Amino acid sequence: MACENELDFGWRIDLRFTQPNMKDLIGPLLKSLGYELWGIELLNQGAGIKFRIFIEKESGIDVEDCVLVSNHVSDLLDLEGVVSESYSLEVSSPGLDRILFDETQYSKYVEHLVEVNLLRLFDGQRNFVGLLKGAEEGCLVLQIEEQEYLFPIEEIRKVRLVPVFE
Repeated sequence: MACENELDFGWRIDLRFTQPNMKDLIGPLLKSLGYELWGIELLNQGAGIKFRIFIEKESGIDVEDCVLVSNHVSDLLDLEGVVSESYSLEVSSPGLDRILFDETQYSKYVEHLVEVNLLRLFDGQRNFVGLLKGAEEGCLVLQIEEQEYLFPIEEIRKVRLVPVFE
C-alpha cells in the first residue's frame, strides 16, 4: 500500500521554510564563508517573520560564527529584496537535538531516536518518539517498540533528534 493511503490528514500547515530559491540564495553564501546550511525555519512573529537559520562546520559553531553569518545573510536578504515584510534573523548551530529537514538528513540519522511532530492528530496524538528507520515512498518510517509507522513526509511538522546520553 502506498504511503499516502496510510494516514488521511486532509490539511497542512508547514512552518518549515523550504522555499528552494531561499536555500539557493543563502547556501552558496554560507559555503563561501566555510559553513554548511543545515536548514531554515520560518516562524510567524505577528507583524513580521523570523528566519531561523541553522549552520554547521567541522570545527563546530560558536557565537562569532553566528554573528558573522547573521551579518552576511542580513545584508544579502536586504540587497536581493527577497523578503517583502519586516523580519528578524536568528542564526544557530543545529545542536544535539537538531531538527531534520529532509530525506537526506533522515538517511544520515537512521537508527537514531527521534521525536516526530505531526500536523494533525493520529491515534489521538501528534508527537511520537521512536527509532528512525529511514524514508521510503515519501514517508518517514518510525519504529516504536515492535511496531513500524509510516508518516507521510508532507504531513510532518518537525522531526527532531532526541539526544541519548549513556
